[in-house]
Amino acid sequence: MKRYFIRPGGLLVAALFLLIGAAFLTQVVPYRQILDANQNVADARQELARLESENSRLEADVVALGTEAEIERLAREKLGYVRPGETAFVVVDPPPSDDAGPEAPVEAGPEDMRTWVDKIWDFVTGADEGSPDEPGE
Repeated sequence: MKRYFIRPGGLLVAALFLLIGAAFLTQVVPYRQILDANQNVADARQELARLESENSRLEADVVALGTEAEIERLAREKLGYVRPGETAFVVVDPPPSDDAGPEAPVEAGPEDMRTWVDKIWDFVTGADEGSPDEPGE
């Protein structure tokens, strides 16, 4: 009968691998949360910049509405007002023709050819966010 002995160094290496693996797995979720929070901050900054530019444009519109020239321009443009002696013309677009050709068939794209290692890496780095193969997002 042969007996197998486990060396203490082998147990130490196995325990070290388990410890490193557990430490890695406990850091993946917080890392993803940090990535999501950074993306939310970037989105909020873009939205803030867009809203600030829209606010500036609206403030300029408010200032412009205080002038007679702007009021007259808007009355002519939006309401079709004309001054006495002027003739108003209305240009009407022709109706769309029904002679449009058949729509081209939509071609199916190639299947996802990424390996499981690439998919795991995309998950860890957050590159899979918003990908079409994820259900529910």
